[in-house]
Amino acid sequence: MKIFSNLISYLFHPLFIPIGGTVAYFLITPKFTPLEIQSASILPIFILTVIIPIITFLILKNLGLVHSITLDSIQERKYPLYIHASILLLILYKVIPNNYVSELYFYFTGLLGATIACILLLLFNFKTSLHTVGISGLLMYLINLSIHFEINLIIAISLLIICTGSIITARLYLKAHTGIEVVIGLFIGLLSQLLTVRFWL
Repeated sequence: MKIFSNLISYLFHPLFIPIGGTVAYFLITPKFTPLEIQSASILPIFILTVIIPIITFLILKNLGLVHSITLDSIQERKYPLYIHASILLLILYKVIPNNYVSELYFYFTGLLGATIACILLLLFNFKTSLHTVGISGLLMYLINLSIHFEINLIIAISLLIICTGSIITARLYLKAHTGIEVVIGLFIGLLSQLLTVRFWL
């Protein structure tokens, strides 16, 4: 069970949520999007949200500001979250401006809102489950896309619900978070996408 919990925690790491939602959008959307446009979005988003955070983590670790990839303490989480929020802002302003792809724009707006909420909770010494925030946000985004494009995504949504439950179980089993930290993370993830959906649905 411990091996499974660690495996699913790595597979659905919060780092992969932005690129996951981006790829999901281009796979689902019935709008015609040239391959060049898709590449111009997917590649920079992958570099900014996966490669850059990994490099900055290694730098922060060498500086002694973080000690493990799990970011166990509240102090360790501050800098990675600040950097993540800055990267999301950069994506919103430079990679996918509002007049480009509104569905993606507000997806990243929701991700930014969720990140800011997690940062604010750190001020109250509350460590939100970032895994739960990420996967629940992606789940709600997929539901929104299904409604928006009137496409039956029941299988994909069902699988993502199972993944969400598995991640919550894994984080609790590994004692990485308490029940309340996971529940708050779930609500932040769902609400961050639910509150932005009115602008594009």
